[in-house]
Amino acid sequence: YNERFNGTLRREVLNAEWFATTQQAQIVINHWLKQYSHTRPHQALNMRPPVPETLLEKAQISGPDTGG
Repeated sequence: YNERFNGTLRREVLNAEWFATTQQAQIVINHWLKQYSHTRPHQALNMRPPVPETLLEKAQISGPDTGG
């Protein structure tokens, strides 16, 4: 798992960007990490994201499901 994550991070962020400062790198990596964890589909989860933002937003708008 860690090797796959590290390879994906390297391919999609570190090899694709040129950072002038560590602060700039941290901002870009944090943005990518949020997208990776909240919106990007994962094979191991049947192409669902670990924390789908759409479900979180829906729950905040409509409240918890009351079952009826």
